[in-house]
Amino acid sequence: MLVSQRPVAAARRSTTGLWSLVLAGVLWGTGGPTGSLLAHETQLAPLAVAAYRLAAGGMLVIVWLCLTRQPLPRGRRAWGRMVVNGLLAAVFQACFFAAVARTNVSLATLVTIGTSPALVLSAEAIVGRRRVTAAMLATVALAVSGLVLLVGAPAGGIATTNALTGAGFALLSAVGFATMTFIGTRPVAGLNDLTATGVSFAIGGAVLAPAAIVTSGMDFVPTPASVGLLLLLGTAPTAVAYALYFRGLRTTAAGTAALIALLEPLVATLLAALLLGDRLSLTGLVGAGLITAAIVLDTRATRH
Repeated sequence: MLVSQRPVAAARRSTTGLWSLVLAGVLWGTGGPTGSLLAHETQLAPLAVAAYRLAAGGMLVIVWLCLTRQPLPRGRRAWGRMVVNGLLAAVFQACFFAAVARTNVSLATLVTIGTSPALVLSAEAIVGRRRVTAAMLATVALAVSGLVLLVGAPAGGIATTNALTGAGFALLSAVGFATMTFIGTRPVAGLNDLTATGVSFAIGGAVLAPAAIVTSGMDFVPTPASVGLLLLLGTAPTAVAYALYFRGLRTTAAGTAALIALLEPLVATLLAALLLGDRLSLTGLVGAGLITAAIVLDTRATRH
């Protein structure tokens, strides 16, 4: 009887993991509009917004852990994982905004988000965790094609040197996110997802803050609007989203998780069209459909 229940329990965990990743991707999509509103309200530079985002998300979780009297992990492996995740988060954020500064948002998004699934699949194939099939490659190609149509072709007028250095920073950002995804599929005993998120991002915010201070400053004038936006940014698309993402990685292949992360630009684009008045072109709608189709195909293949 127990043996017959194991496949059912495993299937439930897999389904729960997939839905955790989907919800994480949706919540990430709210981060762009919220961060834009915070930057407009406070006049903070993007790198400073990223530093505040990580610090706020991390500290909110740590306060919650203290209020609920949950002890922090003491093992070397647990702290090692949290430090590594914190550094990767700082690299991911810093390199992305460095790419934006040298090129533009569309090119940085294309390279960072578009190459992450390919990097993760390559790593899985190299270490033998997953056999990469033609169907997987076709699904990734479908998703990346949808991303290109969704965000549009990068605007012209970018100098060759800036284009190359910007693409390099975006690729480093993708490596940071892909590495976090890849190692996240091997959870550390005694380290729960919420604790890992909180401590990691507090570390990441502390690492990112000096760079933000030197390059742009971090002057923050607290007002009801700015504090509310910062709390919202630190909660939904940061603390909650990444905790769900780490939870989903426990039962889902890293390549699938990286592909589902493409929900972030999809949701952000749709919210910008609905709430901020941005116009979504026909090619953008086609791109959104292709990304959705790729995610559905990959998740169905994963469940079967």
